[in-house]
Amino acid sequence: MKANPQTKRANWHDYRSPGRYMITLSKGVGIPPFSQIDGDWRLPVGTRGSSYTRWSPTGRIIADKLYHLGELHPSLRAEQYIVMPDHMHVLIWVKSTLPEHLGFFIARFKNTINSAVGIDHIFEDGFNDQIVTNKRDLNTIFNYIRSNPYRLAIRRAYPDFFTRCNNMIIGDTPCQLYGNIHLLDNPFKDQVIVHRADNDQTFLANKDRWLHTAANGGVLVSPFISQREKSIRKESESSGGRLILITNRPFGEREKPSGKNFELCAQGRLLIIAPAIPMPLDRPSCLKMNSLAQTIAFGF
Repeated sequence: MKANPQTKRANWHDYRSPGRYMITLSKGVGIPPFSQIDGDWRLPVGTRGSSYTRWSPTGRIIADKLYHLGELHPSLRAEQYIVMPDHMHVLIWVKSTLPEHLGFFIARFKNTINSAVGIDHIFEDGFNDQIVTNKRDLNTIFNYIRSNPYRLAIRRAYPDFFTRCNNMIIGDTPCQLYGNIHLLDNPFKDQVIVHRADNDQTFLANKDRWLHTAANGGVLVSPFISQREKSIRKESESSGGRLILITNRPFGEREKPSGKNFELCAQGRLLIIAPAIPMPLDRPSCLKMNSLAQTIAFGF
């Protein structure tokens, strides 16, 4: 995914503090690809001959500097990384409190690459970040980073992203899926739900978190029923966000999404999940859809 230079950092978080952060940097305009995808995507990820990245000279320098990230500051460690053709992901472990904002060290990392390659602006301005909280499973994040070449190979093989699955059990609910099924693999999913009892302060705090997730490569999961939930969907779409939409009605045999949903599916930014058995749009059904969204976001 592309980093968004306009993305704001999480204003509720101290980026000097210990913890783990998944950082994405995108290739600068006019810079040759960092790598190319080789291997056979039909083979299981990690097996001999499966999809992998073959680094360019610049990509090799980036990978080497990531491996030696601790040279920027002893508190920094790159636990997992991937150098893709047009971007890179790195899971950074900040082992102890930093003297400066993490963004200071990311800027130093960029400058180190520029100097080693001998070209300015190897990366776009800015970076995307996801703050890894205790509820995130590290193995899921490791697998997500490692499987980037596979997912890109799949996107190239099936560019329209109209994957359809008629029978998947999520929690205890038989479901239909339509769209980019790989959004389920994203380790940074968050449920969008606005409760009736939420005051403005609670809503605005949640809104900041949700929009930060969406703008930095995560996935928002919700039926997006209430007006406030719909407003979150609209804002996240405008920032290039990705969504998992829960609906109450299964698809017809030849049915495809229409309008905006069609466009988002074609861009790989939407997965629609529906129960195999239709439900009325009433309060019990809304509660069930929100429960399904919670399972997908935090337990799937």
